Amino acid sequence: MDENRTYNLPEQEEEGIDFVALARGLWNGRKTIIICTAVFIVLGLVAALTMKRTYTVSSTMVPQMSSRSSSSLGSLASLAGIDLGMTNTGSELSPLVYPQIVNSVPFRLELMNTPLHYEKADTAVSMYTYAKEYVKPSAMSYVLKYTIGLPGTIIGLFRKDKEEQKVVVSEGADNGTPRPIMLSKDEQRMIAAIGQSVSLSVDKKEGYLTLTVNGSEPLQTAELAMKAQQLLQEAITRFRTEKAKDNLAYVQARHDEVKREAESLQAQLAAVRDRSQDMPTTRARIEQERIQSKYNVSNAIYSEMAKQLEQAKMQVKRDTPMLTIIQPVTVPRQPSNSRAKTLIVWTFLGFVLGCGIVLAKDYWPKAKAMFSQE
Repeated sequence: MDENRTYNLPEQEEEGIDFVALARGLWNGRKTIIICTAVFIVLGLVAALTMKRTYTVSSTMVPQMSSRSSSSLGSLASLAGIDLGMTNTGSELSPLVYPQIVNSVPFRLELMNTPLHYEKADTAVSMYTYAKEYVKPSAMSYVLKYTIGLPGTIIGLFRKDKEEQKVVVSEGADNGTPRPIMLSKDEQRMIAAIGQSVSLSVDKKEGYLTLTVNGSEPLQTAELAMKAQQLLQEAITRFRTEKAKDNLAYVQARHDEVKREAESLQAQLAAVRDRSQDMPTTRARIEQERIQSKYNVSNAIYSEMAKQLEQAKMQVKRDTPMLTIIQPVTVPRQPSNSRAKTLIVWTFLGFVLGCGIVLAKDYWPKAKAMFSQE
């Protein structure tokens, strides 16, 4: 073996994070970190002081569905995460459709026009009226309007918006044809705001509904949540009992018709019997038997229709769904957004940004030199 032979072993360098050097660099750049943090503290104070208080109300409900049909089983199975392919068949309405009802335009229009109690208003007013007559733009909104939103403001001065009228859907108008819903710009903004404030979620595993409502005042938020619960119950009832109510209306009309016919034949029979007592002739007896036969048939039909009418009424009650309230609506005492948390978040962001600036100044030349060598 050649003792003078040398072997060039690759140099292995283990590089790691030098926390001491990192801390020294942050300490040297503490002035930058302090300035950046102080700036963000001021911004956080402005954001916290100008922040609108928001109150949140949550209510938990369980839909009570009948188990008499396979469609109900499909609805229950869908809540458990099982698809039986029949979640929306027959007269049943799957709970998975309930959020779509809450997000519909007619539902939001009802909420928008519901009178609520506000601190600034002496009487209950709707959300639309309150936004138009009581809410005044804040100073921050004016600053944003004439800075970032200045181009849009200038364009709006030269644009003439066409006046829009709202047409409410009316089933009985004119020839019974429903009319489309047309909304003004203010109504569209209000409906969009309601969409962000009112939401309904479905827990497929546990099988319950959670209604969440955000508002600007405690009492107003609670009243809005109560109205949303009421409208949801009415909408579900309307969808579920529509077929049964149509059948009830048909049976009721037929029942009244048969009742009038039976009463008319009964009056005719009584008149014939009165005349036949004075003149008991064969013709009078034959007429009495003929009317008696018609009355018997009509009375039998009337009795049967009375049974069907009671069954139809029971069917409507049987098909009427119920929402069992597990967690009722309560008036919130504390706002859901905290000004202290907002200030802490802004302060943390300022500190992180300051540290990032200091570290970037130290490591940017090294990274630039490393990439230039490659």
